[in-house]
Amino acid sequence: MSEADSMFARAMGEDFARLHPMMRKRFGVGLASGYAAVGRGTMTRIRRGPWWTIPFLQFGRLRNILVPDVGTDVPFTIENYPYRDRLGRETVTFVREYDIRGRRRRFDATMIFSERRGRVVDYLGTHQHLAVDLELSAEPDGSLLLRSDAQRFYEGPVGFRFPMLFSGRAELRERFDDEAGVFRVHLEVRNRVFGFLFGYEGAFTCEFPPATDAPARLKPRRTEARD
Repeated sequence: MSEADSMFARAMGEDFARLHPMMRKRFGVGLASGYAAVGRGTMTRIRRGPWWTIPFLQFGRLRNILVPDVGTDVPFTIENYPYRDRLGRETVTFVREYDIRGRRRRFDATMIFSERRGRVVDYLGTHQHLAVDLELSAEPDGSLLLRSDAQRFYEGPVGFRFPMLFSGRAELRERFDDEAGVFRVHLEVRNRVFGFLFGYEGAFTCEFPPATDAPARLKPRRTEARD
């Protein structure tokens, strides 16, 4: 069993083999491969939209969904650990933590492969309230392009498709820079009416420690059964 058995490989199909080898390593994290990916680096820039986006971002901060601060040369970590959740599903953490002028900010996400939807579903926040469909593809240079699609809100018995007028679509590009020996990442979140909401760009190195479970501090406080 190898990185080719990861949820990202399943979702991408033949496209996964077109990724740069280090990108395949990073997105090969899973129970079958038996390792995690722990990245440490610097966000050269974290930015947000106009002043009226601040309440939206502050609300997201309450459940570790969005980061309301801006900054340059911000130290950060990203921790991708595989584990099996309370429902028996293979899950991978995508927990980012930033140190912005002495303030610790955190963006929590956990991902599963949905058999029903045939794609990776990204649960956002500490309580998995938002489930987001992801579109993953390989670019000609071996980089990964990730686009968010439909979003669903779940809380107790309540569940509905989240109106995109009140949310944003993310586009993330990640690549491996052979010359510098680092991963480079660029993200933008935009609303179709209000435009740019949030974004960052930076670089990091990655270690791949053995792992078939995630530390408790990285797991969500609530597990959502619906995808």
